[in-house]
Order: sequence, then C-alpha cells, then structure tokens
Amino acid sequence: MSRETRDAIFGGEALARIARLARIDTEVLVTDFVAPDPVLGRMLAETEVLVTGWGCPRIDRAALSRMPRLRAVVHSAGSVKHHITDACWERGVQVSTAAAANALPVAEYTVAAILFANKRVLDGAYAYRQSRQRVNLLERFPSVGNYRRTVGLVGASRIGRRVVELLRPFDVRVLVHDPYLSEREARELGVEQAGLDALVSRSDVVSLHAPELPATRRMFDAARLSLMPDGATLINTARGSLVDTEALTKEVRTGRLHAVLDHTEPEVLPADSPLFDLPNVLLTPHLAGSIGGELHRLADATADELGRYAQGLTFRHRVDPQALQHSA
Repeated sequence: MSRETRDAIFGGEALARIARLARIDTEVLVTDFVAPDPVLGRMLAETEVLVTGWGCPRIDRAALSRMPRLRAVVHSAGSVKHHITDACWERGVQVSTAAAANALPVAEYTVAAILFANKRVLDGAYAYRQSRQRVNLLERFPSVGNYRRTVGLVGASRIGRRVVELLRPFDVRVLVHDPYLSEREARELGVEQAGLDALVSRSDVVSLHAPELPATRRMFDAARLSLMPDGATLINTARGSLVDTEALTKEVRTGRLHAVLDHTEPEVLPADSPLFDLPNVLLTPHLAGSIGGELHRLADATADELGRYAQGLTFRHRVDPQALQHSA
C-alpha cells in the first residue's frame, strides 16, 4: 500500500495487534513488487500473507513469481479489482476485503442524505440564507417530510442492504432494483422489488448502490432521468460513471430534480461546472466512505481477518471470484 494509506489506517495499536498475530516488520512498506531490491526480494520470498490497501500495485504473475509461499491477501479497503488478478485465483490465493466495514459510513451518509432530501433541508437553508427573515414553511414547503415517502435503492449491495436496515425505524417505503436479488431475499429484507424504470418513476429519492460495470455505465441517462417525478432527488455514492453528468446537469439546472453527489464523472468536475453552485445540488468530495477515525474500523477488520487466518479459520469476508463479475 502507499505510505499515506498505511499512516492513515494503521495506527500504532492496530500494527501492534497485527504484530502479535504474525511475524512482520512494520517499518517495511511494499509499493513495487518487482523492484530490483535484494532485501525486498528475500522478504517477499518468505511472505505467506499480504496486507494490502489503497495504492497496492497489481499482484500479477510477475509479482507472484517473487512470492512462492503466498497463500492469502487481506485487503484493508473495499474493492480488490485494482490489484487482484486472475493469476491470484489460478494460484488459489484466498482474498479477504474490508468492504463490509467500509460500507457502514457510506450507508450512514446515504440515510442522512435521504432524510435531508425529503425534508428539503438544502432548499430551506437556501431560502433562509437569501431572505434573512422568517420563511413561511407552510407556503414554501407544503409537502415536505419523510412520512410515507418512497425510497428507491438501485443495487442490493453491502451498502444498499445496510441502508435498508438503517431505514427501518422510519415511515418510508423502500423499493429495490437488483437483478441478482431473489424474491426470498427481498422478503427477508422487507423491501419491494421493482423494475428499474418503475422504481425511478415511483420514488421520491433514488439512491445508487450499483457497481461500475459496462452494463451500468450511464444507466441514468437523459431518458431515465426524465422518468423521475418532479422534485425527486438522485443520490450517488457509488460511481460517477452510473450517471450521464450532462443530462443530470440539464435536469437540475431547471430545478425539476435535486441531487446529492459524492461521486461524479469526471471525478473532479470542471471548475466552471454549474453543479458547484446550484442550490438544489449537494456536491461532496468523495467523503461518504471511511475517513478520519472511521479508517481505524478498516484496520480492526483487517486484524480480525488475519486473526482468523492464524487460527486456521475461513475468512469471514472472503472474496468470491465469481461474484466479482457483478460486484464492485
């Protein structure tokens, strides 16, 4: 992983815990598996488990050739698609991820965004800021609130399912679209399954939790955005590629739709993008995921998995290579 990642996620306590579970040199940080470094080469030759994080280089055949004893990779972040290759699966390397831990703050952000969206918090704050006097709420916001609102979730991912759990105390109806969600799973979650277009047309808030795949690219294009009811809100904490930015910009500029965007395409919008200044758009810089103190949850999850491996147990959050075809 990168030094920045190590310093942010693994504090002294977490490293000390890992050091009790494995023989490790906590001062050595690998940022290049094939660098011509004889000391690094000797260490890699003895490595049984890799603890990886953001900034990890690809573990391809060249990298694996230097790690003949490698049996497992414990990833201290979410997706492993950036560094785990087919060569790892062919070798039979076990892979674990902290995606479940990273899903928690994203779900919390999403629920906060849903509740604020239905309450029209952005609109109310803007009206108050502009008028600098009492706002006639009954006149200005006659139909706001979360009571009996419909929330549509696109994707029953770890994050999507956690959002469902967190929404249970509220009087909202939850629709879910996910081609891999069975009827039994939907019943257990207590949600209503819906086709994507039906979900979009029925929801007061639509929140995206689908993976970045060729099939999901710009799934929210001009045609699908036009199906959203007037005043509805689109929340994107997934990937910017799921939304046609130009089409969304046109919709929100009219004031017809609202948006809460933690991911956009491009990832950093042009400085002159209207999305920065529109009162019905909340842009955040990719902060829904683990940041600050939340990063230590990732370190704890990593140590937990390493502890299970040391005891000869199966990883609790083992990555299924077949599931990677339709997941993040």
